[in-house]
Amino acid sequence: MPYIVAIIAGLSGFLFGYDEGVIAGALSSLRQAFTFSPWLEGCMTAAVPFGALFGSLAGGWLADRCGRRGALILAGTLFSIGAVVSSLAWDAASLTAARLAIGLAIGLAAVAAPLYISENAPARHRGMLVSFYQLAITLGILGAYIAGYGFEGSWRTMFAIGMVPGVILAIAMATMHDTPRWLMLRGRETEAHGALIRNGLGAQAEAELEGIRRSIAATPATVRWSALFSRRVLPATTVAVGLFILQQLSGINAVIYYAPLVFHEAGFGSHGAQLLATIGIGVVNVAMTLVSMALIDRIGRRRMLYIGFAGAALSLAVIAGAAASNLPWLNAVAFASLLAYIAAFAISIGPLPWLMMSEIFPIDVRPLGMGLASIANWAFNALVVFAFPALLGMVGLTGVFAGFAIACLVGVIFTWALVPETTGASLEDIEARLSSGERLRDMTRVA
Repeated sequence: MPYIVAIIAGLSGFLFGYDEGVIAGALSSLRQAFTFSPWLEGCMTAAVPFGALFGSLAGGWLADRCGRRGALILAGTLFSIGAVVSSLAWDAASLTAARLAIGLAIGLAAVAAPLYISENAPARHRGMLVSFYQLAITLGILGAYIAGYGFEGSWRTMFAIGMVPGVILAIAMATMHDTPRWLMLRGRETEAHGALIRNGLGAQAEAELEGIRRSIAATPATVRWSALFSRRVLPATTVAVGLFILQQLSGINAVIYYAPLVFHEAGFGSHGAQLLATIGIGVVNVAMTLVSMALIDRIGRRRMLYIGFAGAALSLAVIAGAAASNLPWLNAVAFASLLAYIAAFAISIGPLPWLMMSEIFPIDVRPLGMGLASIANWAFNALVVFAFPALLGMVGLTGVFAGFAIACLVGVIFTWALVPETTGASLEDIEARLSSGERLRDMTRVA
């Protein structure tokens, strides 16, 4: 059952990835269909992360008030509406508004889906199951790149395809149960016990229920945003928000949104060659996310972050150096280094912030904490996406990718100084150790 939960909730990740990546293939034909000023093009492209910023603001509250399941049903509905309106857009402003609605759905789902999966997943498999959300994002990005190549010039078809998984998500979630922890928060203990049984805990269900009961009994009745900055919770807030800021400053969404432009700057001449190279990026993204899922519960969160940040920094530095030297084979070096960068990102920097934000917050502030972390994610996502074309014109490929490499080096230091090892620990155990005053950094591997 937990695998079915992860697959259905992961549909929101597929939509997230598809609606982020589809603009890469559609942008060329959109420029021919509509009159874009540089400012309007930037607003249209950044509408998804900008909308997601506001979706994240509401996501924690909705996931708490309506349930994780209810929030995902709403997200699926918004995805479907946004896809239909995007495909029927009559000018740049209507397309921007539709993509803003899609962004709201993405921001809402980005809080609710990892929360729904983590609160249903057994501790020993939580890393892999929550990482399924990131896998779904990469599959969505790859699907968008393939659609961009297969339907080149037909941007309406590209956008309309996004309606199908949105409808499936809304209908499928309507058939699912909510998480045991949310049900217990609402006093629905019998339903919570049934949910634990369906999640495969069997004889362990009663012990798990007792742990949830104790955790809830020890939490305040009302929670404010200010609680995220209390002495008890601030270490978790710092880690969750910091990892998302560093994830975005690594430059991933500059590559995802503007991959054909990056390849053009790197010397790929034809638009078809740029799209094919972009599909190669999508394939590596999916493949290495699968590798991450296989390893994440085995070798530990911290070690994975070291590998990801260090590998990404090295790959980005090579791209910056190659661009500065104007090598005649720049396109080959850039393509190989970008593949290495995507591999490092997908195995670590991509999935781990989503996983860790769903693990390290106490139950009373978990939806709000995940909402704040998602807000940081989308704010810096929108900033990088909006600023990338201008920065590329100002400092070139060398300067932009050197800046991304420096951010990844900061990620190595941040991991060493602040990030805990939560592999194998139950959510209740993580919360107890945080509440005891133990430094998160001092948490060691449980299993």
